[in-house]
Amino acid sequence: MDKKEYKKFADRKAPSSKLVKDCFMAFLFGGAICTIGQILFSVYKSMGLDEEATANAVSITLVFLGVLLTGLDIYPKLAKHAGAGTIVPITGFANSVASPAIEAKTEGFVMGVGAKIFTIAGPVIVYGVTAAFVAGIWYWILSIL
Repeated sequence: MDKKEYKKFADRKAPSSKLVKDCFMAFLFGGAICTIGQILFSVYKSMGLDEEATANAVSITLVFLGVLLTGLDIYPKLAKHAGAGTIVPITGFANSVASPAIEAKTEGFVMGVGAKIFTIAGPVIVYGVTAAFVAGIWYWILSIL
């Protein structure tokens, strides 16, 4: 079999791209999560919280819901259909922290949950903090000049 024949064979066997459907589902689910966040914002704001406290309450609630739905095995099922729509919002971060911890709970709290909780989110946190530090130093140097 030469290269052309192999390419035709591989193209026939490869699954067709579902890019448009995947983008639509990500937009739909991500938009739904953001809409829930906006509803929570309005509810907390109507309770008399100031802007900063309202934003904090919404973030805390969304993280809690993300962890709760992960623990109930609902979030991974949603993510199977929603794709990036569940990864991007704050609930995706909560899921990335909770999932490894839940999977490792049989190994104990220290060597299981404690050791595995940041296996996925840990590098994101480290690089985020490092990038913020470097940007802060850079900004400080530019402000001196």
